[in-house]
Amino acid sequence: MEVRRIRPDEHERAGDVCVAAYDPLLTGAEDDYRERLHDVATRDAQAEVWVAVVDDRVVGVVTYCPPGSPWREIGRDEEGEFRMLAVDPAAQGTGAGTALARLCEERAREHGATGMALSSLAAMRAAHSIYSRLGYAREPGRDWSPVAGVDLLAFSKAF
Repeated sequence: MEVRRIRPDEHERAGDVCVAAYDPLLTGAEDDYRERLHDVATRDAQAEVWVAVVDDRVVGVVTYCPPGSPWREIGRDEEGEFRMLAVDPAAQGTGAGTALARLCEERAREHGATGMALSSLAAMRAAHSIYSRLGYAREPGRDWSPVAGVDLLAFSKAF
């Protein structure tokens, strides 16, 4: 598996991966979120999109939100943040999600961060397992709701 920055010709496939991974977890209140998930080109222009690739096929994608990125949501000044970690359902369990999360931690350290923060839907139990294995802790005081009916759980980790 190769983990690297996305290429423009991979934006569409990465968007498909995001939607496929998130779709079973979306309840209706986040219907417009599918469009945001699929719009990888915008995220790539305003943040850093990274992919996990197997046999020239994108199987995982994540958006790392460097300092100053408009995609940051809960990260404090000293923290890195990543969003929209997604793995193709057919590739889940292969380590792609863990590899992408670790890559984001490396990027955050390169930007001088002393920790990482992220938000997740409560139903994303597979992602929560990754975060737990990597040493993230729940931070209920930072839970939030971007829109009515969408409750996000906060996780953080110090480096």
